[in-house]
This record gives sequence, structure tokens and C-alpha cells, in this order.
Amino acid sequence: MSPDDPLASDLIPAPLRDALRHSPNNAPLLVHIAETVLKGSGYPTAEALFKRALALEPSNLDARLGLALAFFQQGKHSAALVIVEDLTKPAQAPARALLLHARLALRAGEPRQASQLYQRALAADPSARDPDLARRVSEFLPTPAPAAEKSPAFELPGANPGAPEGAAGAEPDAGAEGRERQAHGGAAEPAGVPEIEHPKITFADVGGMERIKEEIRMKIVLPLKQPELFKAYGKKAGGGILLYGPPGCGKTFLARATAGEVESSFLAVGINEVLEMWIGQSEKNLHAVFEQARGHRPCVLFFDEVDALGANRTDLLKTGGRQLINQFLNELDGVSASNEGVLILAATNAPWHLDPAFRRPGRFDRILFVPPPDLEARGEILRLHLAGKPCGAIDWTAVAKKTDGFSGADLKAVVDLAVESCLREAMKSGKVRPIGEKDLLAGVKAHRPTTRDWFETARNHALYANQSGLYDEVLAHLKLKP
Repeated sequence: MSPDDPLASDLIPAPLRDALRHSPNNAPLLVHIAETVLKGSGYPTAEALFKRALALEPSNLDARLGLALAFFQQGKHSAALVIVEDLTKPAQAPARALLLHARLALRAGEPRQASQLYQRALAADPSARDPDLARRVSEFLPTPAPAAEKSPAFELPGANPGAPEGAAGAEPDAGAEGRERQAHGGAAEPAGVPEIEHPKITFADVGGMERIKEEIRMKIVLPLKQPELFKAYGKKAGGGILLYGPPGCGKTFLARATAGEVESSFLAVGINEVLEMWIGQSEKNLHAVFEQARGHRPCVLFFDEVDALGANRTDLLKTGGRQLINQFLNELDGVSASNEGVLILAATNAPWHLDPAFRRPGRFDRILFVPPPDLEARGEILRLHLAGKPCGAIDWTAVAKKTDGFSGADLKAVVDLAVESCLREAMKSGKVRPIGEKDLLAGVKAHRPTTRDWFETARNHALYANQSGLYDEVLAHLKLKP
């Protein structure tokens, strides 16, 4: 079932399906059906329906909030945050939007901000109490948390207050042991430092991105391969590169390929390896990560979703997040230890949330836009994904021309759809049928590019918040550059 074909969803009752067939451009009907599908955990289909409704009525509040919920349930937290931040700016923001914003703040390790958002939600609608959310932010509430015996007026689909870490709607809980340790003045146990990897992939395995590869070669690869030449010019092996762009365009894959290209160690850091609820513990975790990289030089140290660790300090006011950012900046500067031989790469889908101090020379002094692959790269990516699979005659250029705006992840989804189609036939006939051009084109037709939402947000930042010229490449890609 494709989320682009909502009528194919079994979660839609027959009467609503018939109504949608007769009135496909009825925005309120689309929102009602999307909410029904969302409650049934059909998140990708709900996302497609909400987007259709917003295409008809861009200011529809229920559609915008519903889309944010669909994003949240699929783990697309950055996309959800972009929507709810806009919805919660007004003083009279909807309680439902404030509650979702509070949960997103908790996931980002900002319980104080979550508490403030929760209090705003209760002020807007006293019946919006959520005992689970209140419990998680209770230490920051000015008054005792609302009574837990009442059911929350607003609950995320799939949320389970008793669910384990990683379940939908769940947030980290220190548990009785952690609370006892805190009561006795003890610090939390440090989070596990990620393991060192030694990737085998190289730039040859990365389709396209030639301009970005060349920048990385000059900044990272060549100083390690020709140290004497660079030393003559006073250049050391090390430094930082920030990659930004829409999700699914290969930023993480490129980072691993960089480590393989120079045959170095690779340390991939997610926010779960750093962020902790205990005061000062996140800073210790971050320092341990840098020490791990320094102990395995040369090492490519890669931070994914770096905006979660380096958010703009003007947005954090007096929260503990400011100390983590200051620690991050000190580690990049090599205040306590030299970073020579530590090659720092970071990726973000939301560079506008990153503190400007990270862009100072000596930190992330190369900021590279990673766009969706161009025509030639798309054909190459399709060939790479189909390598080792039975294929017939395929005009790669013809297929690539139909995939304008597709990310690398979108192209993989197209290949997966084509493989599944052939596999279904093979299971019926008992014979292997090669994947053909028609199979790929059918996959292209069934899948929409996921980069469009990102460019809608990036376009506004590029047009109205680009005093430093940071987003000139985005404007050029959108053909908007003056």
C-alpha cells in the first residue's frame, strides 16, 4: 500500500473512502480521514493526506498539527519541530500544539522548556492535562503536577506512559535507582561511548557529490596523505566540516566514506550518546567522545543531527543546554587537548537552529550544502543500488530524468519497490525475472520525493535570514539567486 494512494488504505472506513472518491478536493474531509488513519497508526498515509489538505488550504490548523503528529510518530522530529514552533509562537497557541512541542523538547533533552510549554498548554486549556508529561517535567513545575488519576485530554497516537525507552511517546526516565543516586549526591553513570569503526567504503561508493568530495579531499584527505606538503604551508591535519541539506541525501554515508578514503578510525555520535538528564553529565559524555577520538588518531569524528547538541544559545535562555554548547565549542577549539589528526564532520537538516559560534574559523570552517543528487548522480546511485541484482536492459538516464528532486534515500525506495514487484512475480512463477526499466518507472510513479518539505522551510530562511550568505547555495539550487 502506497501512502500516495490513500484510497488503498484499509484504515479508511468504506463510507469515507466513497466520500473521498466523490470529493477528492474537500480539505475538511481529507483532514477528517487523515485523523482517522493517524489514530490507526497509519502514519505515512496520514502524512500524505494531511499534505493534500494543506495543498488545498495552507492555513488549515488541524492539517498542520496533524502533519506534525504524523512526522513525530515516524521519528521525523526536525520536520515536526519546524511546524510546531510556528504554531506555538502566538501567545494564544493551541494546547494540542503546545503539548506536542513539549514532548519534542523532552526528546531534545530540554525538560525546562518542556515544562514551560506544558504550563502554557494548561493555561490555554485546563482540560489538556497529561499526567505522564507532568511527571516528566515535575521538578520544573511551580506547583504540584496535575492529578494522575484523570486521563489526558490529548494523547499522542501510540503513546504509552509505561512504555520502555524508544517506544512512541516515551521519554527517558532515570527510575528509582537514578533518583536515589541523585538524592545522595551521586552523578549518573556516563553514557556508553560509541564504538570505533573502520569503514571499508570509499568515495568510489558515493554516487555524485563531486564538488563536496573535492572540498573534503582538500580539507581532510590530502593533509593525511601528503602531510609534508601541507606542513610546508603551515596546514595541519584536522578541522571541521558541516554538511547540511535535506534528509536522505547521503551526509552520513559520505562521512563514513571519508573515513574509508583515508583508512582512519570512524566514530559516529548520535544525540543519545551525549544527552543525559543529570546536570553536567552531558558535558562529561561529550568530553569522553572527543577523548575517544583523540586516542584513535587519525579519526573521523562524526556528529549526526548536530543542531540538537549545538542549538542557538539565544533560544535556550538560562537552560542547561547553554553549558553543553560551551563545552562543545571548547572541545572543537582543543582547549584541553590538541585535535590534530581528529577530523570532525557534522550533519544537520536544520542549520538555522545551530549556534553561529560553530561557524567561526577553526571550528566548522567549511559549511557545505548537500543537495539532492543531480541527473548523472541519480543514474549512478540507481546503478549502485541495483548492483548484484538481476537486471535487464535499463536506460539509466531515462529513469533518472523522472526522478528530479529525489534524494538518495528516495532512489533506494524506488529500487526497493521495483525489487518487491519482481519478487512477487517470482514467488508466483518460481522463476527469477530481471528487474527492468518499467519496474523502476513504476516505483518512481509510486514514490514522491521527500525533499520538498525541507526546501519549503529552507527557502524562507534563504530569502529572509541570509545576511551572511550561508544559504547562497540553496538559493542557487532553487534558481532564486539574484
